[in-house]
Amino acid sequence: MGNRRRAPERGRTKPAVIGGLIAVVVGGAGLGGYALFGGGAAADASPAKKSVKSGPLSAAEVKSTATAFLTAWQSGDVKTAASVTNDASGAAPLLTGYGKEAYVKDVTLTAKKRSGDAVPFSVKGTITYKTLTEPLAYESELTVVRRAKDGKPLVDWHSAVVHPDLEDGDKLVTGEAGTPPVKALDRDGGELTTAKYPSLGTVLDGLREKFGKKAGGKAGVELRVVRAGSEDAKGTKGSKESEDAAKKAASDKNPDKTLLELSKGTPGTVRTTLSPDLQATAEEQVAAKSKASAVIIRPSTGEILAVANSGHGFNTAFQGSLAPGSTMKVITASLLIDKGLASANKEHPCPKYSTYGGWKFQNDDKFEIKGGTFKASFARSCNTAFISQAKELDDDDLTKQAQQVFGLGMDNWAIGVPTFDGSVPVQSQAQMAASLIGQGGVRMNPLNMASVVATAKTGTFHQPYLVSPTVDDRTLAKASRSLSASTQSQLKELLQYTAAAGTAAEAMAGLGPDFGAKTGSAEVDGQKKPNGWFTAWKGDLAAAGVVQQGGHGGETAGPIVAALLKAGS
Repeated sequence: MGNRRRAPERGRTKPAVIGGLIAVVVGGAGLGGYALFGGGAAADASPAKKSVKSGPLSAAEVKSTATAFLTAWQSGDVKTAASVTNDASGAAPLLTGYGKEAYVKDVTLTAKKRSGDAVPFSVKGTITYKTLTEPLAYESELTVVRRAKDGKPLVDWHSAVVHPDLEDGDKLVTGEAGTPPVKALDRDGGELTTAKYPSLGTVLDGLREKFGKKAGGKAGVELRVVRAGSEDAKGTKGSKESEDAAKKAASDKNPDKTLLELSKGTPGTVRTTLSPDLQATAEEQVAAKSKASAVIIRPSTGEILAVANSGHGFNTAFQGSLAPGSTMKVITASLLIDKGLASANKEHPCPKYSTYGGWKFQNDDKFEIKGGTFKASFARSCNTAFISQAKELDDDDLTKQAQQVFGLGMDNWAIGVPTFDGSVPVQSQAQMAASLIGQGGVRMNPLNMASVVATAKTGTFHQPYLVSPTVDDRTLAKASRSLSASTQSQLKELLQYTAAAGTAAEAMAGLGPDFGAKTGSAEVDGQKKPNGWFTAWKGDLAAAGVVQQGGHGGETAGPIVAALLKAGS
């Protein structure tokens, strides 16, 4: 945008009414028209008021601020556009790079009807890179806020204003892609595409980032989002090892994303462990519910057979960080059995309430089980059966169990694409007790919980993977110890009983006898309904799912997981 050759000045045109708003075509810099809100004033030239204005923004303030920002951006006046934001130092480099690094020319910004303090707008332009030219069009949005110190309305700056796929610190770059494209294959050799499997977009991006240069392809020219960490990695000073480590850390967090191809590269080939039939089933199952995610793996090897999300913009199944609710009791139960604080068929307390660290915990509908066994408490998902044992545990016991036996929370999984590997932080008092039942600071995703039930089934942690480690000689994560024979036997008994006669029975009907399951419901502040969780195994298959704001896991995520296990059997 900045320092561009000026085109001959265009003549003024008369305003036109578009969508009930006054549209003014702004001339200069070879740019097209922009639908303004009225009058086309670029800035308020009136002297500052002595009193600081406060309170809600008026419609006129929102419109005039958005008009000033968009007009300046479109005309290439980066300094003015940045000054209309609440972070001029952050806005200026990205707005400058829009023209100089992304090579976007002839920009037309068209404001749409505001919604409160938010103003959506459309972007049209042309990307011209050497001899290549492609049109660019997308939708974005800005929000106007009032600056506290003087009450001045300004655009609340975030990189997503420039493009919705940008996160703060990211850049838009057009050029020869640093990473060649890949042709991802399923385990049978069929091509994996988003046309066939819509929720695999983020997975395919991750595969390209990880294996593009190793798969033998040739990069094309494209407009892409370059993540902040990626740029930092390229500028890392020091050894090649430190640079590679920085790049790995960046790509593992969030891979670069292709937005538009100007010329196609030649893809290399990467074979995955995904099953075409199970992937199709997973896509179908999550599509039937809002905010649903699911994963199915093979416990004996760790191979990931399917992954799907009903929302395609973020891979919650692999990268989500959510409280797992009572599915966490699989890990906690193994800890209590290891320490001799519980035994599957021995009597175990399940009162209506249990207090620890100043918090009063209760069971769903305040039920209690009098004279029941630990197996009965587990099957009915009795919270107080676990909270009652908190006083016997050290603050770091649950963290150690999750890391040492289930391989969680070490940030060392290497599945082939970015993942969040679970988190079980050391906590104390009430938060430690809450962690025992999957609340507090514990965070998981369906991949983590599918791995948990797989470890319970086999007794040994096998790190899940999407691409065989033989492809790039990477080392898979390992746990420092396996479940003891006694603990594994009892844990399987708990899960089998829950699948046959507990909270998971309805969803798991007809899938036995070599099966086991655990339900979960995780309360989240501000949500009317909890997130519903379900994790289960059948034979050499293990799966987990979550339906955010869905309610009880047995009713929401349960049918998804059961359908996957049935399809794979």
